[in-house]
Amino acid sequence: MPLNLKGMIFDLDGTLAETWPICFDAFRNVFKHYTGRVYSDEEIEAMYGPDEEGIIKRLVPDLWQEGVEMYLREYELAHNLCEEPFPGIKEALELLKERGVLLAVVTGKGIGSADISLKRLGLSEYFDVVEPGHPSGGRKPDSIRKVLKKWQIAPEKTAYIGDSPSDSDGAKEVGMIALGAAWSVYADKEKIAARNPSAIFINVASFIDWIKQNVSQMTN
Repeated sequence: MPLNLKGMIFDLDGTLAETWPICFDAFRNVFKHYTGRVYSDEEIEAMYGPDEEGIIKRLVPDLWQEGVEMYLREYELAHNLCEEPFPGIKEALELLKERGVLLAVVTGKGIGSADISLKRLGLSEYFDVVEPGHPSGGRKPDSIRKVLKKWQIAPEKTAYIGDSPSDSDGAKEVGMIALGAAWSVYADKEKIAARNPSAIFINVASFIDWIKQNVSQMTN
């Protein structure tokens, strides 16, 4: 039977677009400027959890505000390397909209970088709500609940799709349908699968097929 899905929440980095390299380059430039050290992608990824403010505060505690401003400048410049979402993402969003599904973004990014990416990717118009990360990190379930409260929709009538194992954990904690986006080159398919999401997609085309097969035409 088709799902009576009323809302779909998306992660951003690695789900809507291949923005991980932009994040890494921006952080690397900031950290080199303030510490003199060049950090690898893996070292930067290990810092994730907090948003950019929280990450920069840890390494540049006395000049973190200046560091965040530099990060956003570097991030926007680096976005020249990623001007489009993953192929098929706009088609998927249009399909969900046509079927009456509300759309939101819940991301670990700060609101500044999230807004930059959504505007540069031409995706801002699709999303009713954007909930960013937090300097202390680890709040995706709370952010998801805020979106559901704004929508006034029960969690079981919504889905969350993201590219990390913790995305599935957060969705399940709230009681949503958990979907795994494994189309980024940075996605760890085995770790995502270990969280047992309802479905895992290795490309956007398979996600579109899932929408066509599982999301009913009228959800309101």
